[in-house]
Amino acid sequence: MKPRLIVFASGSATGGGSGFEKLCIAAQDGTLQAKIVAVVSNHQNGGVRKIAEKYSIPFEHFNGPYIASEYWRINIQYKAEWTALSGWIKIVKGLNPRTTINIHPGPLPEFGGKGFYGHHVHEAVLAAYKRGEVTHSAVTMHFVTPVYDEGPHILRIPVPIMPDDTTDTLGKRVNEVEHMWQAKITNLVVNKSIFLDKGIVVGAILH
Repeated sequence: MKPRLIVFASGSATGGGSGFEKLCIAAQDGTLQAKIVAVVSNHQNGGVRKIAEKYSIPFEHFNGPYIASEYWRINIQYKAEWTALSGWIKIVKGLNPRTTINIHPGPLPEFGGKGFYGHHVHEAVLAAYKRGEVTHSAVTMHFVTPVYDEGPHILRIPVPIMPDDTTDTLGKRVNEVEHMWQAKITNLVVNKSIFLDKGIVVGAILH
């Protein structure tokens, strides 16, 4: 039987959820050898729900409280063995770090933590670039611990910054790299080719 994967994806009230959709496509074409048992969003009728309906994935609206017992309840409800955060902007508590992964649209730990999501990350990276502090952004995937964006790294792929970049153009380039890698790495994790052993990632892909 295929591993059972639940996806947490915020999206927005009017759209978003592109990473989740890429996971759905990958599950259909075999790139992701897993069954997506549900998707969870904090927007009841946003973009993520529309994508879930398109691919016949059960949808769960999660409006808090964002506490361990509620995360456990949802995962148990869908008998999920693995959890993927794909643009999920709420804090995660109580889930097993060995079976929970996140994708982050920037370098970690430099541009992570509370408030560092989406365009906020790109704004901070561009500001650092203009100060001469960085030459690249990055896409980072990591196992999820109780502290925002501080879990052990699985993947870190550099994304170049162009002198004329805006938040939107950099974000588009980062998003393309996210879509290129998320399903592939998720597949390796849920099928145990990459795993967490005593706090150390075995099989990580770091650049």
